[in-house]
This record gives sequence, C-alpha cells and structure tokens, in this order.
Amino acid sequence: MQVFCDFDGTISIEDATDMVLSRFAGSEWEDIERQWKQGFIGSGECMRRQIALIQASRKDLDALLNTVSIDAGFKEFLSYCSLSDLPVTIVSDGVDYFIRHILARQGIDDLRIVANVLSYRFAQGRESYSLFPSPTATGCMSGSGVCKCRVVKSAELQIYIGDGRSDFCVADKVDLVFAKAKLADYCDDRGIPYVGFENFTDLLPKMKAILPSVTREHRALLHSKTA
Repeated sequence: MQVFCDFDGTISIEDATDMVLSRFAGSEWEDIERQWKQGFIGSGECMRRQIALIQASRKDLDALLNTVSIDAGFKEFLSYCSLSDLPVTIVSDGVDYFIRHILARQGIDDLRIVANVLSYRFAQGRESYSLFPSPTATGCMSGSGVCKCRVVKSAELQIYIGDGRSDFCVADKVDLVFAKAKLADYCDDRGIPYVGFENFTDLLPKMKAILPSVTREHRALLHSKTA
C-alpha cells in the first residue's frame, strides 16, 4: 500500500508555482494558463512556456519560496505514515526545485518526489530557467509534464490525496481518494467515490478509520483471484 499526494494547494497552503509566476513572469503567463484551461495545450507545454518567462535571480526566487507555508498537519500525517509502514510519494505537475526547497525549510528531505525538473543557467548577465518533464510524461494522454496515472500504477494498493485539475485524470484509477476543492467537485460531478477533507489535521483521523476496511477488502479480492 502506498500514499501518493499532490503538492501545490494540497501540502502547500499557496500554489508555489503560481506565486513565482505572479511575481517574476509578468502577465504573459496568465495568457498561457488560459490556453491550457481551454484545452488548447497540455499542462506540460503550459508549464514549460511559463517557467521560461521567469526573470529572477536564484536568491530572489529562494526568498519568495521561503514565504510559502505548508499544511500544519502534514508532519503529523507523515509520522503516522512512517509508523504504519505507508510509503509517501509526492506526485506533482509542479516544479521539483520549488517543492524540495519548501519542504527542506520544514526539515522534510526524505520523501520521494516526482515532478517537473527545473534547470537554470547564468548567461548574458542574468539567470534563465527551463523546465523538463518527468520521465513519466512520455505518452501521457493528458499532455502533462508528470503522468500521475503512470506513477500510481507502480503500487499494488493506492491512496491518492489531491485538490485540483492535475489530479482529475488519476482520481478514478486508484483505490482510495481523499479530495478537496476542485478535485472534490470533479469527483461529485462524475460519481467517483472519495473522502472529503479540509486539511491534514482533518484527513488523518479519517484515514485511520478507513484503512482497516480498505485493507480487508483488498486482501479478500486477492484471495478471490488466487482461489
């Protein structure tokens, strides 16, 4: 059994990528965002084009990332998962550097992270940034930089936690979904079973109550397949 968790807006209070783009990319990033929301481009292309617009030094970028908060209950959630032998993977269509920097400030540096890969270089007197998709993106039907569906397939029993558009395609492909915000609305509209939550402090007791029954059902299913 494994836990897969979105980052921006789920673990982080703010959307770190949107914060960076709003501060350092000018207004053009919002035009690209609209093209993605209207279905003209995939999220992978959207992110690559947006990140290329960033005009900021590493120092200024890090200073902004230092202001991003994470959910107050996330560390307790991680402690429970560790004691319960539940591996946690962050799977995000965001930026690996942003995620690692934010978590490192909280003393969290041992999680597996699957996300778009940020590259930067100094040339012509300024730093420039490029974004490369995760290896999981190859052949992604949604055109994402990270194919969340492919990532979760690596686990025998999957728990998924998320909040937004990048989580839509994976919601009906896992065993248990914890959802809030846009993801909860999406699940409601399509009749996808989920457990609603507001934050990790709210989520944890729900997970503790549900997991034993999920595990029993999974074991019963495995037994029926081998009988």
